[in-house]
Amino acid sequence: MDLNAFLEIEVFSYKEHSLTLMQLFTVIIIFIITKLISITLKFLVMVYRKITRSKETHGKPIYQIVMYFVWITAIAYMLEAIGIEFSLILAGSAALLVGVGLGLQQTFNDVLSGLILLFERSVRENDILEIDGDIVKIQKIGFRTSTGLNRNKIMVILPNSIITSNKVINWNNQSENTRFNIDVKVAYGSDVEKVINILEECASELPEIRADQIVEARLLNFASSSLIFQLFFYSDNIFQIERTKSDLRRIINRKFINERITIPLPQLDVNLKQSSSE
Repeated sequence: MDLNAFLEIEVFSYKEHSLTLMQLFTVIIIFIITKLISITLKFLVMVYRKITRSKETHGKPIYQIVMYFVWITAIAYMLEAIGIEFSLILAGSAALLVGVGLGLQQTFNDVLSGLILLFERSVRENDILEIDGDIVKIQKIGFRTSTGLNRNKIMVILPNSIITSNKVINWNNQSENTRFNIDVKVAYGSDVEKVINILEECASELPEIRADQIVEARLLNFASSSLIFQLFFYSDNIFQIERTKSDLRRIINRKFINERITIPLPQLDVNLKQSSSE
């Protein structure tokens, strides 16, 4: 038996369709070539990261997008190899795809948003995002959804459309000097200069607050029953900044007690008028 006759042996048949050894080998070869392309691209991404000496995932978004198209193309060629025309499948399922598209409109929106994130790179892995008041550290940006951890170490799954369409603060895209503040109220009659000095001294006691940046306390406003001060400071501890603020408030409270500076309760003056009959 010659090679051509061997390759034309049918290994599977169903009605008018059959699968020969030649077609099976072609599918296997296409699959192997696709895997080799995947391994090669992944290796090139790793080499690029080593050359640039970057801890960020440079090249990974492009790798993901390229691999999606490579596998779609490979599947199309595999179907063609076994006698199934991929173009006819797409044409025959056009009406079905329209119906599915209407039902999966939000899913397509998420996928399109994922492509935007991967191309624009406005959000990257390990970025810290503030979304609807929640702080999330992004761990992975997928094709449809992104995953991250919030401050309670709870896994959060975010549809990509939320990131692209909502108001999102990316703390990692800020400058290296990120400034925060807390508000402090003291009673009327307190020594303003003394309060300002105490607030600035309290900030210097925390190692999370940068000592090489300016720490400033200001008299912000006059409230109905208190003087409002604002303390500005810089910190690199973005993800756990609420814990730093809590520690700072504890130090301020202790200092105020020692210096006998009062944090007032809300006060309300009530004037009573005596009636003419009385």
